[in-house]
Amino acid sequence: MNSKVKIALGLLVGGALGFAYYYFVGCRSGSCPLTGNPYISTLYGSAVGALLISGFRKKDKEKSNGD
Repeated sequence: MNSKVKIALGLLVGGALGFAYYYFVGCRSGSCPLTGNPYISTLYGSAVGALLISGFRKKDKEKSNGD
C-alpha cells in the first residue's frame, strides 16, 4: 500500500474516532478545550491517526549482492 494512502486512511480513521470521542464522551459544559469542541476533537484525532500510521513502516531487507 502506498504511504500517502496509509496516511489518508490514518487521517480518516483518526478523525472519525476523534469525533466519536467528542460525541460519546466529550465534555458538554465547554470547559474542556479538546473534547468540548467537535472540530478540535476531530482535527486532533486526525493528526494522531496520521502520526500513528506513518510510524509503522516495513523494514527494508538488506540485499546481499553475493560478496
